[in-house]
Amino acid sequence: MHIVVSDFGISLGKKSERLLLRQKGAVIGEAPFRDIEQITIVSKGVSLSTDVIRECVEYGIQINFLSFSGKPYAKLSSPNLTGTVITRREQILAYADHRGVELAKAFVEGKIKNQANILKYFAKYRRAKNPETYQDISRLVGEIDRVRSQLSSLDAPRIEEIRGQLLAVEGRAAQHYWDGLKILVADHIDFEGRERRGALDPFNSTLNYGYGILYNQIWGAINLAGLDAFAGYLHSDRPGKPSLVLDLVEEFRPIIVDRVVVAMTNKGIALEVDDNGLSQETRREIAKRVMERLNAEESYNGKKYKLQAVIQMQARRIASFLRGETKYKPFVGGW
Repeated sequence: MHIVVSDFGISLGKKSERLLLRQKGAVIGEAPFRDIEQITIVSKGVSLSTDVIRECVEYGIQINFLSFSGKPYAKLSSPNLTGTVITRREQILAYADHRGVELAKAFVEGKIKNQANILKYFAKYRRAKNPETYQDISRLVGEIDRVRSQLSSLDAPRIEEIRGQLLAVEGRAAQHYWDGLKILVADHIDFEGRERRGALDPFNSTLNYGYGILYNQIWGAINLAGLDAFAGYLHSDRPGKPSLVLDLVEEFRPIIVDRVVVAMTNKGIALEVDDNGLSQETRREIAKRVMERLNAEESYNGKKYKLQAVIQMQARRIASFLRGETKYKPFVGGW
């Protein structure tokens, strides 16, 4: 269970082995700590007791804090969830050898494949009703695949020597992808193109908010796998920048958040903004639907798993790869 607190004035307290949510003194929700995986707070004016923090630490529950725009600004977790030191030593060493290159290429490949699959997923429902749109999307999928094929010719001994080329391939594929999403939502919303920081339009704002929820899921998985969230490969180092979180999230953004936001738009669900960014109702709705998507099942190594479990397994696969125990393959969702 992932609890999202999005209303002003809620307090989190503990009674026996249960988490209690109160507003204006009245209990509005409760859950056993043993059933909770994460708590995400996305509102101002929320309070929580030290008893709740201690109980969450004992149960391994991570507490995430997001701004109104969905940007993570804090995380509370147990200091014991750091795994083996061997993993972190190898993670740092891999930055200077070919393992960093292999991981970065895999992250880009997974992202591009999943972007293509999201376009295919939405296009298949238009094949009969709107063949012109289907053809336009199919053409863009072909362009994305053509760009992705360039990855096979890129190689270098260290990630610093190839990062720019990988990001260039990623950027060219992304341009075709966002052009495709623009076509898919054109009948329902005015979407001019992808904007990250400071986005004011409803579509980009909803995407950014959903990504914030996903970042925390990825961050938690990386911690549990014994990895350092700030030591990545595709994304460069910078103080306060969780580079490995940004690396791994690339595989999952299209199939989790983008798919949810496009589906909401095409179903006519209003994406609204106000003076504080996304409206409270839109934040509540996107959080609920991203949580539902994380609990949806996808095929992974021949079996069905919830996507939140797949994220954890991919983080552990990174750790295993760094220790020399297995190869790393990006996760590619179905369509």
